[in-house]
Amino acid sequence: MKKYAAEFLGTFGLVFAGTGAIVINGVSHGAISHVGIALTFGLVVLAMIYTFGDVSGAHLNPAVTTAFAVAGRFGWKEVPRYVAAQVAGAFAASGLLYLLFPTDKNLGTTLPAGSAFQSFILEVVLTFLLMLVILSVSTGAKEKGITAGIAIGSVIALEAMFAGPICGASMNPARSLAPAIVSCQTQFLWVYLLAPVIGAVLAVPACCAFRERGCCSMSPTNP
Repeated sequence: MKKYAAEFLGTFGLVFAGTGAIVINGVSHGAISHVGIALTFGLVVLAMIYTFGDVSGAHLNPAVTTAFAVAGRFGWKEVPRYVAAQVAGAFAASGLLYLLFPTDKNLGTTLPAGSAFQSFILEVVLTFLLMLVILSVSTGAKEKGITAGIAIGSVIALEAMFAGPICGASMNPARSLAPAIVSCQTQFLWVYLLAPVIGAVLAVPACCAFRERGCCSMSPTNP
């Protein structure tokens, strides 16, 4: 149960700090700023990786968990349990934010600034690039070395920095699902549930194409 608890707490921390930064930025009339929000997402992921990476791998993301399974680096039987823990952690965070800021209409929900198609493509590409980095700095379904958290957190902050104003730069179905449901903003939810999974899965054959070893394994292993 320790690894499921780690995924729950890690995803809770990600959603609470990340979407909380969006909520507080609105309440404080822009005190955090877009750059601050992007950095918050990157830094909280970095912190959660170093906190829980050796316990569960600190996936914190159903798309990442699914891609690891597709790559043969994570047992498929563990996927539903990991996803359930991640979603539960996200809902706990959004529920707490709702209690703290009941007048906020969105609670950090990811919404397209333009068309749904535009955000869908952006989310696919962003998650594809993120997963390439994750696959490259991880061993099995766990991060390797002291720099793994820095690399992953930096990519998340970078992508949120430049793409956040258009698509929200979710890259994470759990991060988008919870605030959308709690705030009843579900009109574009399909974009943020499908696109990250597609992007993450597409990263697997791409990684295998330019790395002879390390990205794919014929023998799934549990973390």
